[in-house]
Amino acid sequence: MKKLSGLVKQLEEQIPNAAKINPAISQASVGWHIEHSLLVLNAVMNALKKSDAAKYKWKFNLMRTFIYTIGKIPAGKVKAPAAVQPKGEFNIEKIQADFITVQQNVNALKDLPANHFFTHPFFGDLNVKPAITFLKLHTRHHLKIIQRIIKQGLQ
Repeated sequence: MKKLSGLVKQLEEQIPNAAKINPAISQASVGWHIEHSLLVLNAVMNALKKSDAAKYKWKFNLMRTFIYTIGKIPAGKVKAPAAVQPKGEFNIEKIQADFITVQQNVNALKDLPANHFFTHPFFGDLNVKPAITFLKLHTRHHLKIIQRIIKQGLQ
């Protein structure tokens, strides 16, 4: 959980850059990437908590195996599902509250039974350990985009 907590902290440190944007890197602002990451983190962790471990069944998934092996998500290949797309303006108070919720959820992950799971649209059912791997990959992916926006930003 330390690595995931560290990535969440890095995401939080980008709040001052929320308004920055560079359409050559991403059509979305740094704030959008922060909020999207938080939405994904909370959605996955809430799904893990609510799932029925008895219904989990592992299945081979080539795409999951490939992405987990290379250790990164290719940029610009997939559009985020509507449920994890930020709506409206970036609101600092809401984001700060979301960070508190995410950190509580991260801390609660260690107490979940191993076969609680969530269903990813491309990777299929991911129980706790692979779900944490996905969350780390996804958060790192957006942190890299944020870093590129800031480095080459137009604002």
